[in-house]
Order: sequence, then C-alpha cells, then structure tokens
Amino acid sequence: MNTVPEYCRKTTLILGCGNILLGDDGFGPQVIAHLQSQCPIPQDVALVDAGTGVREVLLDLALSPEKPKRIVLVDALEGGHPPGAISWLPLKSLPLRRQTSFSLHLMPTVCLLRELEQLGIEVFLVAVQPQRLPEEVEPGLSAPVREAVPRACEFITRSLFGHARETYC
Repeated sequence: MNTVPEYCRKTTLILGCGNILLGDDGFGPQVIAHLQSQCPIPQDVALVDAGTGVREVLLDLALSPEKPKRIVLVDALEGGHPPGAISWLPLKSLPLRRQTSFSLHLMPTVCLLRELEQLGIEVFLVAVQPQRLPEEVEPGLSAPVREAVPRACEFITRSLFGHARETYC
C-alpha cells in the first residue's frame, strides 16, 4: 500500500491558497474549483484546495520520497496593481521576512518553497491583486477578483499546458 499522498506522485501540483471567509483571500480556492469544474486537466496534474493549510501540504512534499516536478501556488497578494490584475511571480520575489502587505498564510511557506526549489522542483506563483482583504469574516470575492478567476485559469492552462481558452476551458 502506497502511503504517499497522490499529489506528491503527480508531475504538476496546483495549490489554491486562501481563506474563503475573508473576501478576496478566497481567490486560490475559487481558481481550483473553476479548474476542477470547467477545465479538463491532464492526468499527471493534481489540483488541491489547500485553503489556509498550504504549509502542511508543502511539508508533506518536503518529506515525501516522491515529489512533483512543478508546483504552482495560486493566491491573492497585494502588489500595488489594479484589483483583479493577475501576476506570474518568481519565488525569489517573495520576502523571507513578514511584511504588512504580505499574505499571512503564504509567508511561513516561503522557506519550505525555497527548500523544494533547491531539490529541483520548479515553483511558480500566480497572484491576483485583491480589492479587499477584510480582517473579519466577510465571504465572497469582490467583482474584479471574481472576474479574474477564469482569466487566471486560462493563464495557468495556457502557461502550463499550452492550451488556449477557446479549446481548453
């Protein structure tokens, strides 16, 4: 019996990060839901709604004898762009120290991501500029971020699999 999680055995792992109860912070999980329902995903790709538990998934990966070749994290990160803007960020662009505009659930994972990258795993970040990240429970994406979900899916599928929206999702 193989006790290695299935997502460790796939070639590509796409992780949706964020808290669906905190406005635009729920972008990552929404992208995963859209990919699952609207896009045919290759067999060697795992889609995981990591929510606020991305560190646990990355720790599993770090300790697993089997690892994907590529990890894509999808998250809402403030970067001074217009709300709903999609960015493809290199891992090195994320700070090691916590900053006020840095996502709380992603910040502790940067060191784990860098460790995985040193093991030869490609790490990519697909980020959306949030319009609102409330401090109290306020579910639901803002209009610009909600409209960015299918664009992010198209961006991911085109970047990773070479498919255009018209023929893919």
